[in-house]
Amino acid sequence: MLMQLTTTFHALKEWAVAINALESGKTIMLLRKGGIHERNGRFQVAHDQILLYPTYEHQQPFLLKAEYADLVYPVTSGWHPETVRIGSWAVITDILPVNSESVVNALLPFHIWNEHFISDRLKWKARQPLYILLLRTYKLSQAQEIPYSPEYGGCKSWIDLAQDIDLQGVKPVLSDIAYTQLVETIREIVGDKLYAPFF
Repeated sequence: MLMQLTTTFHALKEWAVAINALESGKTIMLLRKGGIHERNGRFQVAHDQILLYPTYEHQQPFLLKAEYADLVYPVTSGWHPETVRIGSWAVITDILPVNSESVVNALLPFHIWNEHFISDRLKWKARQPLYILLLRTYKLSQAQEIPYSPEYGGCKSWIDLAQDIDLQGVKPVLSDIAYTQLVETIREIVGDKLYAPFF
């Protein structure tokens, strides 16, 4: 049973184009293998309920499907906005480790990346699985513009914001039925190998 938070400051960093897709209901899936500064060099889920923090510097259009590649505006190395829009909160409902390229390819219809990204991710740290994260995304009742802080930079997945964000009045992007059906379909493709680090 999900305990509804009223505020939080925990956030997951992700490409802005991916967060836009989550917020618009075009995907419920993120693919992760770990950032350079992850603990022990491995991806780990620090929190299962998180704000979604958009990043811009490392977005690569050639790793995205065409309809999403067109939405990316290249920025120079080290660029960041003076303020960051926080418009959504999400619950990570499933963490599915995958090593098979055929399985990940079967998931192509459910995310924003292309075959090049999948091949690249699987080959990098080949002994480690690619983690499929399924997120139930909720829109904040009012998006917040927060000041950028240098502490938010760097190749790390998880950050703590300097201020709490109000979660009261959040609304799910997808209905219960629509989200549940997507999760069940994806679990069938993966083989229902659920990795649950929260228990």
